[in-house]
Amino acid sequence: MPAHPHPEDHPHEDLGHVLTRRQALGLFTTPFLLAFAGCHGRAEVPDATPLSGSCVVRPELTEGPFYLDADLLRSDIRDDRAGVPLALTFTVSRVVDGACEVLPGALVDVWHADASGDYSGVGSARGATYLRGSQETGADGAATFLTVYPGWYPGRAPHVHFKVRSSASAPRGYEFASQLFFDDALSEEVYTSATPYRERGAHDRPNARDGIYRRGGSQMLLALTERTAGGYQAAFDVALYVD
Repeated sequence: MPAHPHPEDHPHEDLGHVLTRRQALGLFTTPFLLAFAGCHGRAEVPDATPLSGSCVVRPELTEGPFYLDADLLRSDIRDDRAGVPLALTFTVSRVVDGACEVLPGALVDVWHADASGDYSGVGSARGATYLRGSQETGADGAATFLTVYPGWYPGRAPHVHFKVRSSASAPRGYEFASQLFFDDALSEEVYTSATPYRERGAHDRPNARDGIYRRGGSQMLLALTERTAGGYQAAFDVALYVD
């Protein structure tokens, strides 16, 4: 029995938006090849494979019910949570006149479940802050978090929530929320072989059976590599339309 309600107890709504055909085609004529996925299954143009290191427009997916605007400005968000280390670097850009430029000063929020499938800050974990944190992107548009491989809970594929939002000093506000997903085979390996995940075993919902993943999650799939210090690392690029 979970210590507090899990997200599957709440309705999920797709919060994404669809570019107009003119906007999308304009992007594909730039030197940057942008990946695009429309929400609600209404993509205006076919998906494209992004060039290495290019600016990538990602699908916006549901934020989920457990976001807390706690302003925990920190890179290491593990607190006392055990698990396989995961170093996650976001590079945030904005699309300007059909091209991309890095976006410094954006706030990136990350939150996810621990190895037991529980979130901090809610239910019996109210007041706890594990596996939550925010970072401001630097001059290179990057923000890095040190966390652990997320745990799973019934009804959802393993995932990490994130949000990119404007700082209080930004001339205009903006916000983008989505979720990151993991290779099914890697998740099964972690959950069946690593402590403390193996106490619960493999997850019950692969990506293909996750309703949120099916709305564009294939473009939110992390490519993990092993770290020399142990665990995994991943880099994730996301571009926003910011007025």
